[in-house]
Parts: sequence; C-alpha cells; structure tokens
Amino acid sequence: MLPTIADVLALETVRRGNPRVVAGADRLDSKVRWVHVGEIADIAHLLRGGELVLTTGVALPQDPEKLADYIGELATVGASGLIVELGRRFVRELPRAVVKSAEEHGLPVIVLTRETPFVQITESVHAWIIDNQLEELRASEQLHEVFTELSVEGASPAAVLSQAARLAGRPVLLENLAHQVLAFESAGRDAGALLAGWETRSRAVAPAERTAYDQASGWLVTMVGARGQDWGRLIVLCDTPPTPRLMVLAERAATTLALGRLLERHQESLERQAHGTIIAGILTHAYADPDEAAARARAVGVPLTGRKLISVVIRPTDPLDQALDGQAQLGELAEATAAACRDARLPALVGALDQERVGVLLPLPPRTKAEPALGALAERLRMLWPSGGFVLAAGSVVESIRDVRRSFLEAEQVADVAVRQPDGRAYYRLPDLRLRGLLHLLRDDARLQTFAERELSPLLAHDAQRGGDLTRILRIYLDAGRNKAVAAQKAHLSRPAFYDRLRRLERILDTDLDDVESCLSLHVALLALESFRREGR
Repeated sequence: MLPTIADVLALETVRRGNPRVVAGADRLDSKVRWVHVGEIADIAHLLRGGELVLTTGVALPQDPEKLADYIGELATVGASGLIVELGRRFVRELPRAVVKSAEEHGLPVIVLTRETPFVQITESVHAWIIDNQLEELRASEQLHEVFTELSVEGASPAAVLSQAARLAGRPVLLENLAHQVLAFESAGRDAGALLAGWETRSRAVAPAERTAYDQASGWLVTMVGARGQDWGRLIVLCDTPPTPRLMVLAERAATTLALGRLLERHQESLERQAHGTIIAGILTHAYADPDEAAARARAVGVPLTGRKLISVVIRPTDPLDQALDGQAQLGELAEATAAACRDARLPALVGALDQERVGVLLPLPPRTKAEPALGALAERLRMLWPSGGFVLAAGSVVESIRDVRRSFLEAEQVADVAVRQPDGRAYYRLPDLRLRGLLHLLRDDARLQTFAERELSPLLAHDAQRGGDLTRILRIYLDAGRNKAVAAQKAHLSRPAFYDRLRRLERILDTDLDDVESCLSLHVALLALESFRREGR
C-alpha cells in the first residue's frame, strides 16, 4: 500500500526538518507513488503523477505569477505534494503567491524549517514503497497458491468463501443475479443481522465496474462469471476502503468460483447446493439458533418463520446408473423438483439429501392445507420429470424449525417403504403405508427379525441349497389372496405344476396353506424379510 503525505510527515527523517503544512492540510491523505528531487521551474513535464517533489527553491522564478504557474503545473500533472526546505531561496516563509495558488489547486505544500538531507527522505520513502510492494507481491503469490489449490481440488463454494473470509478477516457472501445469497461466511458476525433485508440492500449497490468498492454500503463487489456470462456477485464487507491485497483476494475468489461452476456440468447447481446446505444444517442441528437457519433460508428467497413446515422426500423408482451418472440424474431430479415448486408457486428449499434422495422443505401459509400443495407439486413434477418414475413422500406438518428433523425422518421412512411397491399415488404419507409401513419402522427390532427367521428359515434354506424359487411362489400365492388360479397365471405355470409347488411348500414349512392365520403369519414374515433386505443394500 502506498504511503500518504501524512505517513511521510511522520517519518523520523522528515520530522528532523521540523515540517509545517502551509497549504492543502485537508489533502494529506494523498498517496505518494514516488519522491522526486527537482530544483528547476519547468519540472512538471518530467512527472507522471503521484510524485512528492522536494526542492530548496533556489532555481524557482522571482515573479509571483510564475511561482503560481509552477504550483498550478504540479497540480495539473497530478503531483501528490511539494516539500520546500527554507533557508536558501526562501528564508523564513514561502511567498504568498505560492500558498494561495496551492490552496486554489488543492496541492499540499510543506516547508522544512531545518536543513534536512533530501537523500535521507527519498531513501526512507522509497524503502517504504518498495517494502510494501514486495509484501503485496508475496501476498498475491500466497493468494494465487491458495485459490489455485482450491480450484484443483474442486472445492465447493462454501469452502472457497470460508478461505476468503479467513484471509480477509471479513464477512464474504456469494449471491446470484436475483440478489439471493447462495453461500456466505460470516467471519464471526451475527448471521441474522448480516442477512437482514439482503435483497433490498443488495439491489441498491450497483457499481459500474466489474470490481469496485461502494463507500456508502462499505461493500467490495466483484462479478462472478466466465466466458462473458456473469451469474453472480462476490461481496466482501469492509469497514474501510479495501487494500490492493483485498481487491486481489476478492477477484481471485471470484475466479475460483467461476472455474468451479464450469467444472460442475454433471453436478447440482449452486442454488441446489445452497438449499441442500441449509437443509443439512437443520437436520444435523448445525445452527445454534433456529433464527440463523431462518435467516439463511430467507436470504435465498424462502421464508420459514410464521409458516407451517412440511418435509418431503423424493426417491426415483428406477435404479440410478453408475456413480457419476447417478449423481447427475439425481441433480436433474432436484432441478426438476425446484422448477415444479416454482410452477406451483410454492417457495421451498430443494436439495439432494444423499446419493438417492431429494429433500424438500415446504413452508406453507398458516391457513393452507398440505394436501393440495403436495398434490400440485407431484402433478407438476410428473410433467417435468417424465423420463423416470419417483415416489413423493411427506412427513407430518410441524410449526417450528426445531421439529423439521422429525418431519424429515418420517418422510424418509415413508419414501423407503413406498419406493418398493409404488401404487401410483400422487404422494405418500405414513397412514398410507399401513402394515408395510409398520414393519419398516420395526425392521431393527430383534423380535421381528426372530419372528421372520422362525417362519421362513426352512424355506430360505431349501431355496439356497437347491437354487429353487419356492419363496417367490409363496409370495405370488399370498399376493393373489390365495387364489390358486390367479397365482398360477402370474407365476406363468400350469395349474397342476403350481399345485405341486404348493404341496412342496406345505411339506417344507410344515403348515397348511389353506389356513388363513398361517398364511397371514407367512405374509407378514415375507414383508418383514423384504424390509431387512432393502435396508441391507
């Protein structure tokens, strides 16, 4: 960072000359790019701007008008200031014409009342400038290394912002072009206060340049995008005008985010990541205060306070492809779900929960019923996701963010059961699952596991040893309501062949398949077995 006139006056080598400001006292914050010693009057054409000129005045003209012109020319070329040593040309004070002209042009003028070697001043100031330039260069190299490593690692926006906030020591936020916060790092500040009224405040800050500091708001803003397509803004909150290092930091962080976006062609969008992060934070109690979760959700355009909250879990019914393609497919389902919410005019948090489920947190106005909203969401999602089936499962309606986790757990359980044998419902809730849902909830109970093993172990052992399919035949028979003719048709067997298999089943299980209670017990055991096997996959 370049020194100011005030910084130069504070140097020991300058203080020895007993400096006194005679003009431009309100401009001592002017930056000094270099120090130039010059005694000639026509020195202005040799300057480039930002120089602090040192002179004894021995070669300056006698004419007051020419002295005023000398000051005017220095101001015109952008000199930062003038230091005059008294004693040779000007004994006790500067001519009035010099002071008047300097005040008119806003040029700081300082006199040294004691003899001072100019070489000491130039060495001191130039050492300051060079040392600071080297420090900025080292800082720039450090920033380059940090953000290059983040780019190579494919770091998430949250990781990039966390590193930027750590290096800056200030809050850093990433927003989209609709002025919704996609990610942020508060740097220890209160998140609620930081995000309060964000969209309104953000729209009021519109710098003309790609990277600029808005003094009214105290925001350092840089555009984020690549290939001529901007998609967001990175904002660093500053209490004072940013240093060059901070400007470089903001631009490097923005470049890293833009590069990461280009590499995310088969991954979920930044908006889905932002929503997913908030949902995950609520489910894992990562936020110390529910108000923080509400503030984060409000910053992405989803109000949670004063609303009824219902959790939704969506699972594809068809198996996803290999890892990368499966991730891309789930990302597409999440995007389709977000679009369906927008079409249904339902503001919602939408993001992937894991490798096979999409989560939705749906805030509803107090008097709105959940069923119409769920039906509308399911209908629009089927239109936007025609390529694959899915089940949409909903948890209980809750009144507080603290209870959202319970609602999500219920929705996950419902989805896990419904995805096995979807029956075409628009959406599923816990009462819709009946016995199958109960067995799913009890699947970890050792007593249920013992019951299923006791009922089916002879049959399972027989099929395992002989490579048979009698377990499948039993399931078909029970699903058909013990109607042998219908079951034989579904098994693609003749009636005599099917009847023969039923007799073999009776011998192996030592039971009567015409007995209603025995068949009910076997059916429950088969449903429980499916629950165990599904959980173990």
